[in-house]
Amino acid sequence: MTIRPSAAIRQNYNEISDLCKKSGEPVFLTKNGEGDLVVMDIETFSRREKMLKLREELLAVEEDRRRGSEGCSVDEVAAMMRSAIKEAAGHGTAE
Repeated sequence: MTIRPSAAIRQNYNEISDLCKKSGEPVFLTKNGEGDLVVMDIETFSRREKMLKLREELLAVEEDRRRGSEGCSVDEVAAMMRSAIKEAAGHGTAE
């Protein structure tokens, strides 16, 4: 975990930007000794947002399963995956 005073963002923007990009981790900025802001590069932010969205979707599916919602069989999932792969490869749908 990298912690810097908030003044560092004004004085050393390029250094902090490089640190975020190289480490893939956020930099925590303090103001008067207290946590104030978190800075991270766009790629890391986007990756974290995608991961959070996926986790939310998985949690929703798990909650549905616990409420008794029927899922798909392994064969059904395999067929859906083959269809998605074929479609993504530009070969149309696999019906």
